[in-house]
Amino acid sequence: MTSQGTAPSKKSPYLRLLAYARPYSRRFFLALGCMIAASACNVVPPWLLKNVVDDVLIDKDLSMLNALPFVLVALFAGKGIASYGHQYLMNWVGQNVVMDLRLRLYDHLQRMSLKYLYGKRLGELMSRITNDVTILQNLVTSVLVNLVVQAATFAGMVGFLLYINWKLTLITFAILPLTVVILDRAAKKLRGVGHAIQSELATLSAVVQEAFGAIRIVRSFATEDLELARFRSSNRDNFRAVMHGVQVQSALAGIIEVVLIAALALILWLGGKDVVNGDLTPGELIAFLGYLGFLVQPIRVFTSVVGSMQIGLAATDRIFGLLDTPEDIVTPDSPAPLGAVRGSVSFRHVSFSYVKGQEVLKGINLDVRPGEKIAVVGPTGSGKSTLADLIPRFYDPDSGTVSIDGADVRTLDLRELRKQIGVVHQDSLLLRGSIAFNISYGLPGLAREEIVKAAEIAGIHSFIESLPSGYETEVGERGVTLSGGQRQRIAIARAVVRNPRILILDEATSSLDMEVERLVQKAMDKAMEGRTSFVIAHRLSTVRSADRIVVLDEGRIAEQGTHDELLARGGLYHRLSTLGETTVP
Repeated sequence: MTSQGTAPSKKSPYLRLLAYARPYSRRFFLALGCMIAASACNVVPPWLLKNVVDDVLIDKDLSMLNALPFVLVALFAGKGIASYGHQYLMNWVGQNVVMDLRLRLYDHLQRMSLKYLYGKRLGELMSRITNDVTILQNLVTSVLVNLVVQAATFAGMVGFLLYINWKLTLITFAILPLTVVILDRAAKKLRGVGHAIQSELATLSAVVQEAFGAIRIVRSFATEDLELARFRSSNRDNFRAVMHGVQVQSALAGIIEVVLIAALALILWLGGKDVVNGDLTPGELIAFLGYLGFLVQPIRVFTSVVGSMQIGLAATDRIFGLLDTPEDIVTPDSPAPLGAVRGSVSFRHVSFSYVKGQEVLKGINLDVRPGEKIAVVGPTGSGKSTLADLIPRFYDPDSGTVSIDGADVRTLDLRELRKQIGVVHQDSLLLRGSIAFNISYGLPGLAREEIVKAAEIAGIHSFIESLPSGYETEVGERGVTLSGGQRQRIAIARAVVRNPRILILDEATSSLDMEVERLVQKAMDKAMEGRTSFVIAHRLSTVRSADRIVVLDEGRIAEQGTHDELLARGGLYHRLSTLGETTVP
């Protein structure tokens, strides 16, 4: 399936949410039917009260009195069944809608470019998938249910009010425009408060993520109190945002209740006069007042729902805002066939910048032959890793082209392209699971023989076999139960098990001591045999055997040649080795 960029949608968030419910429309409409049935059961009691007063108490109708207990029990039994139905069905629909949305959000984030992801705080992105989606879940289930049930109840009660006495009803509803104005203004205020609350929650998540992600640094510099102060400050900001929302909602509920009670008092006075004058029966007045009293509940719930709905819609805005962010690294609609890859790589006039106007690479021209081992060295910040990241198309150049076997990588299918490229980074993370799972990551069903062969190439097979559970040994998160050298060799096995034609080793030994580096270097040399290889390194000891060394300086190729040629030339490569920027044995 081709991955395409997403154009921002102009649809309202309500319609977009309903679109996610479309696959579950049958259960959704069954839930709506149950909601209407439950609402109808809420509407009948005041009308029964009218009959009790007029027919039983005044007219002394014993048959009506005998029927009333059975009617009441049947009424509330029906309400219980309908309530169970709409709660179960609506939660089923809501959970599926939220699950679909969370999956799409997660998939979209995974496909965003590294430029976008590295420009965001991880905690904020996690907050979209966790906090925002949880709030949306409440919107789709509880809030929507309350909205439909109370709206149907409200409509039914208004119908009975008009039937009993339309004049009193019109007088009552003359006051409602004031309620509508109050609700409208409060809704706008609460929408803004909802955005503020979610923003503060995202910041709070980011602070926690950063602190625990860098826990070794925090411990090393004894900055626990500083991080606690940052967390406390973020908590206070979140507290203020939440309490602001509570203030608005509480004030709104109080104001609405006063307005409604004022309307009730007015109707009591006017209705009482009608009863005295004989224009209204006592039962009708009691039923009318009962409906007005019961009418307070739907309006009060709706008032509360307005607050929750606006906070939910604020979360919806943030979720759809992220989904509407276009993917800038996508497979073209009609990708060029990759075919059997030989492994030639070409850079033609390539320039690249993370921030507009600040070029990291400037006019790079480089041709690499199939099977050639290229080392890329240079001062920190010269663009070494960026150059390598353009090959698997983690980024697209601002100008120029990167080609494999003559085909611009932007014309190729991303999945097929990346299958042909193995990458080993400086910090080779291992995932929670067995060693076999980590080596075969992304290749389910891979034969054990191929896993073992890759481990042998990486020089880690003997160590794995020495473990009590062998290849089924579980490794901790980030591979913390293994040494740095062992993690790197498993990462090398993970890269070569795919038999890629192009291998990228990005600072793969820079964090290792010299003895472990020699072991990993031996594994790297074996892995690179017969493959086009790019070795990015600070230590020149890891690149001496390269077919060609490319020296970058301020985003440009300063010089290239073999180790001996570059040393004899006395240029930047020679100066780096002399100044100790890199280490030559």
